[in-house]
Amino acid sequence: MFRTHVAGVGSYLPEKILTNYDLEKMVDTSHDWIVQRTGIEKRHVVADDEGCSDLCVKAAQRALVDAKMTIDQIDLILVATVSPDYKMPATACLVQAKLGAKNIMAFDLNAACSGFIYGLFVADQFIKTGAYKHILVIGAENLTRLLNYKDRDTCILFGDGAGAFVVSQAPDTEKNYLMTAHAHAEGAYAELLWAKGGGTRHPFTQQVLDEGGHFMQMRGKEIFKNATRTMAACCREALEATHIAPEQLDWIVPHQANMRITEAVAGQFNFPMEKIVSTVHETGNTSAASIPIAFDMAYKDGRIKRGQLILLTAFGAGLTSGSAILRF
Repeated sequence: MFRTHVAGVGSYLPEKILTNYDLEKMVDTSHDWIVQRTGIEKRHVVADDEGCSDLCVKAAQRALVDAKMTIDQIDLILVATVSPDYKMPATACLVQAKLGAKNIMAFDLNAACSGFIYGLFVADQFIKTGAYKHILVIGAENLTRLLNYKDRDTCILFGDGAGAFVVSQAPDTEKNYLMTAHAHAEGAYAELLWAKGGGTRHPFTQQVLDEGGHFMQMRGKEIFKNATRTMAACCREALEATHIAPEQLDWIVPHQANMRITEAVAGQFNFPMEKIVSTVHETGNTSAASIPIAFDMAYKDGRIKRGQLILLTAFGAGLTSGSAILRF
């Protein structure tokens, strides 16, 4: 078995910004109300001519530069998203073409906000078994196009962006590697967070559109309770699998959903908030993109450094959840 090493990291946030004060003009809410309940102050929004694949490409290019690699060295492109350019083909195939990759495997993965953890888990299997040497794992979303801006419970939360890791095969002597990854789902809770319309069970009809069935819908209190429970459980699982104590971690990079959820999870481990990477105040919830964006931002500003021990954890619609520990 080979080890999986994170060779490069990159992210991209669209230039357009939607602040809480902008939302005050669109829906019954206020800046203070949003900050108190979520920690979010602003979020980025895709331009009219941008799609999910465009966000992926920019994040991927930056990750390749960081890894000191070129696209022709990549064996697989994996895109985690719930907001693809099209129903088909996979956004990963579009990213492949735009990056100039030739004749390699490319596919999308839908695990909602846990998508990037799922993607790392899958990529790790390809690397460990020797099937592939270099993989682009991308988390990307343009969720602002799936929101009902009359629904205060959802429209204040989400933003757009993309983050990418280049993960590579490393010898067993490599000290910086992905030590463990875990992924779970509880489909019984699927209706707590979903977009009901647009699939084959409820295809787009005038009735679906009139009823707003194509928009994201969420039961916030239940999501909060289950998010705290599943993220804490996934953290314990990763720590137990590696025999690592919380105080040995340099950083926790959680899914950037809600500051109150992050605080609740940290409280279960008495983990100091100053060692948790939080970007939710400036990005909002970017779903599958949130962990790699937060990781890259902390890496670029010097908080995260090579050789540090880092725990990643997420939850999402499904309900999905996951965790990973890596020495970066």
